[in-house]
Amino acid sequence: MKIHGLQKMTLLDFPRRVACTVFLGRCDFRCPYCHNYELVDGSAPAVMTEKELFSFLEKRKGLLDGVAITGGEPCLHAGLYDLIVRIRELGYAVKLDTNGNHPALLKKILDDCLVDYVAMDIKNSPEKYAVTIGLNKIDLEPVKKSIDLLLGGTVEYEFRTTVVREFHQANDFEEIGKLIRGASRYFLQSFTDRDTVPYGNLHAPSRDDMLHYAAIIGKYVKQTGLRGMD
Repeated sequence: MKIHGLQKMTLLDFPRRVACTVFLGRCDFRCPYCHNYELVDGSAPAVMTEKELFSFLEKRKGLLDGVAITGGEPCLHAGLYDLIVRIRELGYAVKLDTNGNHPALLKKILDDCLVDYVAMDIKNSPEKYAVTIGLNKIDLEPVKKSIDLLLGGTVEYEFRTTVVREFHQANDFEEIGKLIRGASRYFLQSFTDRDTVPYGNLHAPSRDDMLHYAAIIGKYVKQTGLRGMD
């Protein structure tokens, strides 16, 4: 498996861990506001091999205690399971980021207790899911299955939504709340533009809107938080 990015140290990507972040290429969604679109469309070259990644991890024992795996969509890779097994054998905790569209692999990973934390994106209300991920249509059943797996409480997790003014309104958060009702943790992340975002003319919501949306979600989940705001 090729590694398409490596952040050598982060205190933000893996709660309560000093971690590195491993980026895998390819995604089955085409979100027009994606910060890592160069990983989605395949234009980003690989930066290292698996062998080189494990050489790095061997040298960082005692300095790092976690590895966050993100993308792209990591669950598209058949080798993800074995990659996580090998990382854990080195003594690292593992966090997995996912869009939730691959519940079978997620279930296998959870059943075998291979991850310590999962962050799953909830893109929008069901009615607007397809347009928000840049597709003509989507079968939401896999996403709902992944939600149910996390709500089952076998691993620490969070749900999160990147909030874009052009895609999200208050009523969407009512529907998102119903979708993840009873969740332990949900974060609203304010959209931030950058050169790799594939579509222009997208904007962050106002602070007042973010606070309003968080209050709506707060009726359905145990803990809400805001990210990407001053």
